[in-house]
Amino acid sequence: MDTIERLQSAQARLEVKSQNLERESNECRVQTEECQQQLRKCQSELNRQVKQSSCVIQEKVPFNDTKFSDYNSLNVPPHNKRHQLKARDVAGQALGFVQDIVVALLNFHSYTEQRVHIYPLDSSIEPISPLNQKFSQYLHENAAYVRPLEEGLVQLHQSITEDTVTVLETVGKLKDFADHFTSYTHFLQKILPYQLKSLEEECRAPLCTSSLISKNQELQSGMKRITSVFDKLHSYIILLALPNSQSQSDVLRPGFEPGVRRDAMPQSSSSAVFTQLAACLHTLHDTVKELSKHYSQKAGLEQQLPTVTQKLCTTNECLLASLGMLTNSTDKIATFFSNNLDFFTSSTCYGPRGGVGVLNPLQAESMLGNKKKASDYMRSIRKPRAESVPYREALLNRRVLTSSTESRQGLTQQVVASQEKIARLEQEKEHWLLETQLGRVRLEKESQRIQDLETQLSSALGGGSPASALSLGLGRPALTSLDDGELEERGVGKDAMICTSLVGMLTTTPTNEDVGDEESREQMIKTHYMARVGELTTQLQVSDSKAVNFHAECRALAKRLALAEKSRETLTEEVKLANQNITRLQDELATTKRSYKEQLSMMSDHLCSMNETLSKQREEIDILKLSGKGNSKLLKKGR
Repeated sequence: MDTIERLQSAQARLEVKSQNLERESNECRVQTEECQQQLRKCQSELNRQVKQSSCVIQEKVPFNDTKFSDYNSLNVPPHNKRHQLKARDVAGQALGFVQDIVVALLNFHSYTEQRVHIYPLDSSIEPISPLNQKFSQYLHENAAYVRPLEEGLVQLHQSITEDTVTVLETVGKLKDFADHFTSYTHFLQKILPYQLKSLEEECRAPLCTSSLISKNQELQSGMKRITSVFDKLHSYIILLALPNSQSQSDVLRPGFEPGVRRDAMPQSSSSAVFTQLAACLHTLHDTVKELSKHYSQKAGLEQQLPTVTQKLCTTNECLLASLGMLTNSTDKIATFFSNNLDFFTSSTCYGPRGGVGVLNPLQAESMLGNKKKASDYMRSIRKPRAESVPYREALLNRRVLTSSTESRQGLTQQVVASQEKIARLEQEKEHWLLETQLGRVRLEKESQRIQDLETQLSSALGGGSPASALSLGLGRPALTSLDDGELEERGVGKDAMICTSLVGMLTTTPTNEDVGDEESREQMIKTHYMARVGELTTQLQVSDSKAVNFHAECRALAKRLALAEKSRETLTEEVKLANQNITRLQDELATTKRSYKEQLSMMSDHLCSMNETLSKQREEIDILKLSGKGNSKLLKKGR
């Protein structure tokens, strides 16, 4: 039955789910139809707008000023936002690769300096040669030439934004990067002779083998090739930075004509420079890879020397790691430059429309100014219009307003009645505020009079306790009350008040003293009751929290009780089963015992019978033996 009910409930849930899915599918179908209708409307509207725009362009824009190159040079190029975003992305990727190369070069020069102090002579034991001292001094200055490469490219990346024009003629930070690269190239040329002489000094070491000499010679040629490759890279970077420096000088030159650049580098030459730069980067990668291979072979040979130290082995490992990092970085930047070569070569064509003129800083400034004006204009025309009433609705409203004199009079009467009602309610509010104040004053007076009566009763009873005085006042209320005649004799006027409390009836007359203490009494009473309210609130919160805790504990105990009941029932069932098993086993044990006893008795009887049979057989054997002996004796005698 439980399985049937569970299956029925699952069937009901599945039916409800299927109905919901059908309803959702119907809604999606309706939405799809609506979207298709909107799509058809949008397509028809766009086709209409395209036709209209084409007609306007064909009929109203016949002017074309790109026919003559002299006039076309005066055109301001359009701003290409996509080109700017691509240029910033490419500059960011190049910056990451150059940062890796800078780290690798710093490590390579630093570990080379460390090796000079270790091999062939250890500076901690004996002084190294003057040549290596000078070489180490130059290597120690490598950060001053390598770090500016990263800083220059960072500034170049920051100068490329969406609101700038990025071409060779307008990128001013490229000239700074080229200057930093020039400084580093001069640094390589300065340390190259010392590096070659240092390798020759290693060859003259006593334990230098012929294989080490050949590896040192290969390293010398490798260092020469790396220096020449960096020199070639420097030449190409200087050529790319040349249009910018010429543009700046041309703008300052008297008689400058916008768009006319007689000494500018042709676009084909710029494309060729970019192509040669990509090839040179691949050459740099191959050269660094070959140098790393020679260093690895040399380190393996040096480890076989008997005088090699752990410090030299560690330095060689660090040198190889820096060369490996430099190899990977040069491979990445060479691949990156080759993949983006089309963008670099196409960016040189960023110029006036329909011509071959070269962009200059003045045209770039005009382009950015036009872009700003265009964006401001589009922003101004995209402002939402103020809400207005349609013309027909405004006419209808005007007719209603001009013909609704009676409604205006009725509204005026309603406004007057509402104002009167508001004034009357204000008066009633003032009245009830005064009544509230009067009641508060009466309450304070009654409290004060009760205190005075308690004091008088305590003094009249000769310094008794206030509680006994209060009980006496409750037993004899006549002592604290006055009749009408006494009131008239004491000259009590119309301002006298009769106060009735648990103590009795008391007639009081307001005095100046009482009126002066009203505010202090009111404040004291308010403070007392606020403190009392706070205490009660705290107690209530504590009680609520305790009640919540008790409720939670009760729920937990109830759950535990239910679990205990279930476990008790389970254990009871298990006990019953155990008792049944015990009874069954006891019956089986008794049956087994009984069967064993029967078998033992039968075996005993069988043994007894077997013993009897055996004794009989023994007697027969004995008899046969005796008869055999008697027969043998008779035979002997007969012979």
